[in-house]
Amino acid sequence: MKQELAQEPGLPGVLSVPRYLQEVYWWAYVHPNAIRVFERQWLVNAILWGNFSKLRDAALQALGPLQGRMLQIACVYGDLTARLADGMSQAASLDVVDIVPAQISNLQRKLAGRSGITLFQRDSASLGFADNSYAGALLFFLLHEQPQTVRRQTLAEALRVTAPGGRVVIADYHCPSRWHPLYYLFRPVLALLEPYALDLWRNDISRWMPENIRFHIESRRTFFGGLYQLVVLVRE
Repeated sequence: MKQELAQEPGLPGVLSVPRYLQEVYWWAYVHPNAIRVFERQWLVNAILWGNFSKLRDAALQALGPLQGRMLQIACVYGDLTARLADGMSQAASLDVVDIVPAQISNLQRKLAGRSGITLFQRDSASLGFADNSYAGALLFFLLHEQPQTVRRQTLAEALRVTAPGGRVVIADYHCPSRWHPLYYLFRPVLALLEPYALDLWRNDISRWMPENIRFHIESRRTFFGGLYQLVVLVRE
């Protein structure tokens, strides 16, 4: 039982971490100390105001039967990937991509002893996988960490590599109702620590969907007074 760390084909060594991640998310995702701080199940649940498990389970259920080759785009603190692997059929496999080598190493440690999982250092905006090569893809709280141009490319790539009939499941922030007690309290926190997240408060996620790939939105749900959303896309 092992996980393989695979590099981008044709590129020597390790890919560089994008500048926006280094500048905005060094404290939460890039610096090795960030992993030591944030890799705690209770903490990731607290960061999502107690909703991590609910959102995790809803996202995994939305993926449908975990058969064939599945893709998780970006590592996630907590037990999301382990739960995803637990739900796969014996014939299924899981690929996980991330651009930050430290995050891949951390996930490798968490998944030690599991089979059927391959880890790749890839940029979500340029996956490098063949068209239609996955039965389904999951983006769990990734899009809010990206500038709009990168977010658009990430969604296009997720849909491109998903086979017709497969689902792309997105869990992320959403603009809460104005009566929500966190509407005015949480907004300045996001503006300071996660500024790209406010794009998802101001715009519907369809703003960044590709126009050259056929898909439809199968379902939308919001959670916790609208602060979070779960969107399921089906590739046509």
